[in-house]
Amino acid sequence: MRANPQILTVAQLNKYVKNMFEQDVSLQSLLVQGEVSNCKYHASGHIYFTLKDASGVISAVLFASYRQGLSFRLQEGQQVVVGGSVNVYERDGKYQLYAKQVFLAGGGLLYEKYEQLKRELEEQGMFAQEYKQPIPKFIKTLGVVTADTGAAVRDIIQIAKRRNKAVQIILYPALVQGQGAIPSIVEGIKALEQLGVDVMIVGRGGGSIEDLWAFNSVEVAQAVFDCSVPIISAVGHETDTTIIDYVADMRAPTPSAAAELAVPDLEKLLQEIERKREQLGRAMEWQLARNRDQVSQLAKLLSKASPQSQIREKRMYLCHLEDLLQQKMESLLQNRRHRFAVYLEKMKGLSPLEKLNSGFSYVLDEEGKNVRRIDQVEVGELLSIQVSDGSLEARVERKCKTMGQWKL
Repeated sequence: MRANPQILTVAQLNKYVKNMFEQDVSLQSLLVQGEVSNCKYHASGHIYFTLKDASGVISAVLFASYRQGLSFRLQEGQQVVVGGSVNVYERDGKYQLYAKQVFLAGGGLLYEKYEQLKRELEEQGMFAQEYKQPIPKFIKTLGVVTADTGAAVRDIIQIAKRRNKAVQIILYPALVQGQGAIPSIVEGIKALEQLGVDVMIVGRGGGSIEDLWAFNSVEVAQAVFDCSVPIISAVGHETDTTIIDYVADMRAPTPSAAAELAVPDLEKLLQEIERKREQLGRAMEWQLARNRDQVSQLAKLLSKASPQSQIREKRMYLCHLEDLLQQKMESLLQNRRHRFAVYLEKMKGLSPLEKLNSGFSYVLDEEGKNVRRIDQVEVGELLSIQVSDGSLEARVERKCKTMGQWKL
């Protein structure tokens, strides 16, 4: 009779299986190739996906701490090689692939070459910002180096014509993939440069690293760097980055975006011109009003400073002085009249005529001298007596001198 087997909890079993996986050295470092499906980018930064082939499926996770080594965006349907380990997630009792590195299948070696060439060209200064040419704002001719078939050229032509129908598009139908692509792209760049286009778009649609490899070559990079015409690179999708993206004067995430960068929107441009015109008109009106105010102020100042104004001001000032002088003269005359009247009254008190009018008279001798004492005349001398209304002729009959009680 067999002994009863040991009864385990689910957690114990999962832990036991996990230990078995961890003890298997071959599962701790391995490479697995398959197709990506159910790819989800979690808010935490982790990437969860499924790796499958024709006969099997395995869950996989790339933790955020290992994402820095991922040079492309993981997407559905990609053939990739995943480097990592296999282990059990105890809580669910499921085993899965814990990825540390992910490469596009067949692209690992190319990616290493890409990184090496990128470092070399950067050291040579081909990526330096001081060598970048500005993209013209307004162009007449647009050169395009790409395949004459496919979505890239159609998107460029459609968007360019929609934005400005007057722009002339010159296409150089180059090989953009496979054998002969590199010299074809280089020749296209040189040919459009000789034609003297205003700006050039060099690119193609998306694809694998192998498909885009021509744009990672040193020959194409050198042709872009040496070109005197500003070049916009437009290779692949937004997540694709090639060597010429670093060398070109401007990088566009897609061919459609390159057309938008190269060709200004004529309708928006006209709207902007109209807006600027209105803005300029308002500014001119404001400036004119301001200038009118300044002219008015200056005219007032000039009017005050003009000779005619100065003469008018001086005349008014003279009139004012004349009025003051007149007032002073009248005041002075009034004062003098009053003083004269006072003096006149005083003189009247001293006037002989007033004395005569008061009943007094005065005597003149024959020589016309005033007789004030009796010793000035002799008896029998003829005298003239002056009274208020005339004079009298008299002769001295006798002289009487009164001196106290004396009489003569």
